[in-house]
Amino acid sequence: MPLTISIDLGSPVPAYRQIADRLRETLVTGHLRPGDALPPVRQLATDLGVHFNTVAEAYRTLATEGWLMLRRGSGAVVVERGVPPPAAPEQRDRLALALRDAVLKMRAAGWPAEEIAIELHKALKGTPS
Repeated sequence: MPLTISIDLGSPVPAYRQIADRLRETLVTGHLRPGDALPPVRQLATDLGVHFNTVAEAYRTLATEGWLMLRRGSGAVVVERGVPPPAAPEQRDRLALALRDAVLKMRAAGWPAEEIAIELHKALKGTPS
């Protein structure tokens, strides 16, 4: 199955982070598996309309997190990650704050708590245990 991701070039979130986030989502949900090759940096950059260094930075970010192996000339390959180490307290705090912020935005947009809970449950079901 070909990899299909998109980013918002008008977003305040840097493009490399959007790319890394979209790829991480495909990794966490199992759509990319160990041994799968990612598109070459230049190809994905062309597809997304960004500079190749932007894609390279996203790939380096995921390699640092233990998702990818990068080899000059042979590209990026998904590796068996195993059990990730526990998140550092600062990272946990940052992620918890982002989750609270998302919930507050949903409440401000008129979402009832029950529907937010359903969406959170669906998001959790989409990730492997």
